[in-house]
Amino acid sequence: MISRRLPQPGDGPAADRPRAYPAHATPHTPLRPIWCCRACGRPWPCAQARLLLKAEYATDQIALSIYLCGLLHEAARDLYRLHPDDGPSPRELFARFVAWGPYRRPAVAD
Repeated sequence: MISRRLPQPGDGPAADRPRAYPAHATPHTPLRPIWCCRACGRPWPCAQARLLLKAEYATDQIALSIYLCGLLHEAARDLYRLHPDDGPSPRELFARFVAWGPYRRPAVAD
């Protein structure tokens, strides 16, 4: 039996991507803790944010996956604090934050 309580994980990455396009426009970044888009009000990442993230991380798909997984952790923490009884399921959060990201090949060819 573990006699000590494990430490809480640290904060994830800053949600400062994607960068605003054009530069003077309101960026499609999340408004925390409700995780809606600052520019259009839709659940983040909105369609425009997904397109901009794909373009911004076009040459580093692994970094995009890591960034999205970190934000998934942050969003889960924020959204479950806001809605402890009826928050989004882990499956919904995964689909919203990670599943649309970089293409994944199957581990075994069919």
